[in-house]
Amino acid sequence: MKIKTLVYSTLLSIIALQGYSQKNKVAVADKQYDHYAYVDAITTYERVAEKGYKDEKMFQKLGNAYYFNAGFEKAAKWYGELFAMNQEQEPEYYYRYAQSLKATGDYAKADKMLQQFNAKSGNDLRAKLFEKHKNYLEEIKANSGRYTIADAGINSEYSDYGGSFLGNKLVFASARDTGSISKRVFAWTNQSFTNFYASDLKEDGTLSKPKHFGNKINSKFHESTPVFTKDGKTMYFTRNNFLDGKKGEDAQKMTLLKLYKATLEGGTWGNVTELPFDSNQYSTAHPALSPDGKTLYFASDMPGTLGQSDLYKVAVNEDGSFGTPTNLGPTINTEGRETFPFISEDNELYFASDGRPGLGGLDIFVAKIEKDGVFKEVQNIGAPVNGPQDDFAFMIDKNRKGFFTSNRTGGLGYDDIYKFTEIHKLACEQGLAGIITDQETTAILSSVKVSLFDEKFQSLKECLSDENGKYNFEVECGKTYYVRAEKEDYETKEVNVNIDNTRGKTDLPLTLEKHIKPIVVGTDLAKAVNIPTIYFDLDKSLIREDAAFELEKIVAIMKRYPAMKVDVRSYTDSRSSAQYNENLSNRRAKATMDWLVKNGIELSRLTSKGYGETQLVNHCSDGVECTEAEHQANRRSEFIVISMQ
Repeated sequence: MKIKTLVYSTLLSIIALQGYSQKNKVAVADKQYDHYAYVDAITTYERVAEKGYKDEKMFQKLGNAYYFNAGFEKAAKWYGELFAMNQEQEPEYYYRYAQSLKATGDYAKADKMLQQFNAKSGNDLRAKLFEKHKNYLEEIKANSGRYTIADAGINSEYSDYGGSFLGNKLVFASARDTGSISKRVFAWTNQSFTNFYASDLKEDGTLSKPKHFGNKINSKFHESTPVFTKDGKTMYFTRNNFLDGKKGEDAQKMTLLKLYKATLEGGTWGNVTELPFDSNQYSTAHPALSPDGKTLYFASDMPGTLGQSDLYKVAVNEDGSFGTPTNLGPTINTEGRETFPFISEDNELYFASDGRPGLGGLDIFVAKIEKDGVFKEVQNIGAPVNGPQDDFAFMIDKNRKGFFTSNRTGGLGYDDIYKFTEIHKLACEQGLAGIITDQETTAILSSVKVSLFDEKFQSLKECLSDENGKYNFEVECGKTYYVRAEKEDYETKEVNVNIDNTRGKTDLPLTLEKHIKPIVVGTDLAKAVNIPTIYFDLDKSLIREDAAFELEKIVAIMKRYPAMKVDVRSYTDSRSSAQYNENLSNRRAKATMDWLVKNGIELSRLTSKGYGETQLVNHCSDGVECTEAEHQANRRSEFIVISMQ
């Protein structure tokens, strides 16, 4: 009995010592984890786990360490162990587990985890987006197949990523070993810090062997994601908080990321300065410029950020100063990571996000930026650019060719750069084209000014018909447009056209009629150029959008006859009192005259007068029951020529 007791006691002591030893090793790994040395932490955690040690906090950190290093398949394994121990976790773990499961191809289980995330996370935008796009895989499939992709031919066994066009060069970041005896290693990934390299982009689309770029820019810390102004003389880039040999740290002694500006002086990049909205307490990174160079976009976790990192924009003033950064808001940003913005020549915002329904890891998304700065619907650009791993740093030129970065399987290194060609745009588009001819002779008419307007009569594009009388526009499917054709000695012609919901072409030939109505003193220009007579809403004196569209004809004809003087006459319907209608018509006449002046007609060439209800064009006088259309016919303007000299 005593022998048995002794054996049991010895075994218990051994087990206790082993448990104590494992806990010590976990404590060491925890310190590595807390200092973002994820690769070292993973090694220690896994060694402990292989010996059968199980701990909920350890599995959380082990899963996170792989997740933050984009090792999603391994992250899925350890998050699986975590949920096997305890199904009740913080909402973020459900989301990370779902993202990791996608990398393994298990979308069914990933969606189940997202449903649980949705139930636990309250008002999280990521949950709302998943709820709104439950058929996201079908949506992504519909957007897929629009690119041909290939290895860019410049990758190393280390991390190569990001990039920017500089003339015929691609400038990118790389952690490749430069051959130095000793190299600084980034503990997060156990790779060298990244520096700038450049490759010449040849006519056949291949890239030359990469060379160091901007030796005075490269430091002993990270440099990445450069962007250049169109004149090639100014560069914005990302670097760790390091300037003039001094390293900055936040309150936790961490060296974060900052945006810097450099200028080209005598063929050398220098004069490095940090941007005024940088801070030691948060990161700013991954700059992108609008096509006109007046707006800088970037990623940050500064105060006011919705998620782990958001996209921001800031005005670049003519004197080189900056405005106040503005968060792009929940149309773009989520509680996840939004990062690596890029603005195309077509004013499209491309960015990477793990907060939206995707194929796994970071996916690349796009949103068109309207003239008023509003973003259209955000869409996943689809496979083969997006896949189960991280896909980011998308950039595209005016010829719809470009590069992106991915850590997908089959690559050469940790991250690799891929080149692509876009076969067709994401938005359904058509070619709207036609030939313009003389209505009477059918002769081809060249140099006709053709203008395209949207359904709200907002000007979109202009062109001149070529020597064959042809004009051409790219338009969106399923929309209504207005086309106006103008040529001296011809009547201006306008037509509306409805574009089908399928890709293809819409043929819209136009015939122009020569001026056959003489314009003399007493002519009503509205009738001479076939302007509709309805301009004003009931009880209003504001120029409607459709009226402004038509009034441009008056501007055109008055510019054609610079000595012409016109009296603008306005009329109302019979509703309201005679005095009120007289006052209203005077306001309408003046509003019309003011619009013409604002659009280029000298005030000295115009007079105006309101006639109220004194000259009705139909039977709709006081007390007579009429339709709204009949009343509208009386709310009109006339443009009477009073002098041609």
